[in-house]
Amino acid sequence: MAHSARRDSPELPDLSLLKRLVRDQLIYLLEQLPGKKDLFIDSDLMSQLDRIANVSTLKQHEVDKLYKVEHKPIVSISDQICFLIRPRIQTVKWICDVVNSDKAAGKFRRYKIIFTPQKFYACEAVLEEQGVFGDVTTDEWAFYLLPLDEDIISLELPEFFRDNFLAGDQRWVRTAGSALHLLHSLFGPFSKVYGIGRCSKMTYESWREQVEQGEQKARHAEIGNVFLIDRDVDFVTPLCSQVVYEGLVDDIFRIKCGCVEFGPEVTSSDKSIKVMLNSQDKVFNEIRNEHFSNVFGFLSQKARNLQTAYDKRRGMDIQQMKTFVSEELKGLKQEHRLLSLHISASESIMKKKTKQDFQELLKTEHCLLEGFEIRECISFIEEHINRQVSMIESLRLLCLLSVTENGLLPKDFKSLKAQYLQSYGADHLLTFSNLRQLGLLVEQQPGETLTVMESKVGKLVNDRTAVKLTDAFSSLAKKSHFRALSKKLNLVPKSDEEYDLRVPRDMAYIFSGAYIPLSCKIIEQVLERDGWTGLEEVTRLINGHEFAVTGADPKSKSDAQRIILVMFLGGCTFSEISALRFLGKERGYKFIVVTTAITNSSRLLEALLDNNV
Repeated sequence: MAHSARRDSPELPDLSLLKRLVRDQLIYLLEQLPGKKDLFIDSDLMSQLDRIANVSTLKQHEVDKLYKVEHKPIVSISDQICFLIRPRIQTVKWICDVVNSDKAAGKFRRYKIIFTPQKFYACEAVLEEQGVFGDVTTDEWAFYLLPLDEDIISLELPEFFRDNFLAGDQRWVRTAGSALHLLHSLFGPFSKVYGIGRCSKMTYESWREQVEQGEQKARHAEIGNVFLIDRDVDFVTPLCSQVVYEGLVDDIFRIKCGCVEFGPEVTSSDKSIKVMLNSQDKVFNEIRNEHFSNVFGFLSQKARNLQTAYDKRRGMDIQQMKTFVSEELKGLKQEHRLLSLHISASESIMKKKTKQDFQELLKTEHCLLEGFEIRECISFIEEHINRQVSMIESLRLLCLLSVTENGLLPKDFKSLKAQYLQSYGADHLLTFSNLRQLGLLVEQQPGETLTVMESKVGKLVNDRTAVKLTDAFSSLAKKSHFRALSKKLNLVPKSDEEYDLRVPRDMAYIFSGAYIPLSCKIIEQVLERDGWTGLEEVTRLINGHEFAVTGADPKSKSDAQRIILVMFLGGCTFSEISALRFLGKERGYKFIVVTTAITNSSRLLEALLDNNV
């Protein structure tokens, strides 16, 4: 079951430093309001705060009571109130109501607002409009990066995807640039920076601006190369069903800030249990990247090994028993508890994912990826919609059909759209508009296609002009060129030979051997070629705004050149992380994945639903 790996993989840098830095900064900000105070925390910051500073740490710095921001009158009787919030206008307006209500009641308090990861001018403008700008002090907690594991860092900004790619709101680009700047200042200098996508280009420029403003210090680099990639470069991958263990756990139980809550169906009791999912969990660490079909075999072997370790107690003398109890028993019990939880979680996944419906679903996805039996796939999707199996699942299949087929034929588009609206409600008309805007669900135009037009243009003019014209075309209609990209990069392995999932031969194992994720294939190719040379056709099809920049000659250990930081702007899936780990083992690299948020098909599409649905 183990993947073949090079033995000389480099050591990863210590990312826990990021936690220590933000914890110290938060403590400093809280101490700016001396004395006892009540702390109001944005609900979506609670899980993140828990990973950085627990309640006892906050209490040590004179936080009396903790409250969740609920946008209603507050019950706090403290003379000092601190608000720890995201920079959202709705929340700022609520704070203004609290302050104005206190003023009307003749109640005097001190107020402090801590914005994270940064404060926006729009928020301060609201304070001014509401007449409370002089009554509150504002500050910024630069909590850009949350390490979820030794090789995963998240900005925990799920709104980045919708704001940037749908609304065209680029306010988070500066945040992403600042996050990259922090990593550069701690673990750089970076030797090379590669990128693809408009947002990646802007993030790179924001970071360079910050580097040039600060002072440069010579140091030994711990990270050599950086790769920035936009989510809209590859929409196919997050639309595919995840079949590696960690991806399935996320799909079914939802992993939040590296933590999952297993309900009664897993715990076999009336209580739910929160479990941290990271490399510290020995059982999870060995199965997280495995195809689900291999997981039960591993867990049963693990159970046998544990039993053998327990059985060692028999025949021990008193001294040996004391050593066993003090050194091994606690670890074995912990491992046994985690093993039981993962076996129960796997059984729960089995019940949901091995039904006939799921097998049919995977078969349909694989046909869409290969471009076979498209009429049969459309019939399956129609049945899925008409049976009202799942609103999001139906939408996912429609989008996967559209993206892999470069849009739907007009008659299919009209028919499927009408059936979807009839099954799930006309409220989704705006959702369809959002999907069209992103090129996720589009109608082919009669007598087209854009691909043909672009190739003719490309022959007539030089590369630079072709790029400008391609940009102009893409602004009229976002198009997927999945078939051409798939052929060019060999994304769909030939299906004439059996794919052994126990001994994966490439990154396609994460989708049962059916498809190599485009995002990861691009990263592999660029690293292999040391740039974009030879990938001109690929970047033209993606319309990618690609770049490759060589940094200053770093005083780095050679190991650092094999540590590659990959930054996904708009979210990344656990399947992509598993694929990059596999690639790293094969090539002797170590990847650190930085993402604006962990995503999957449900989160991606929920972000694009009309807000009123």
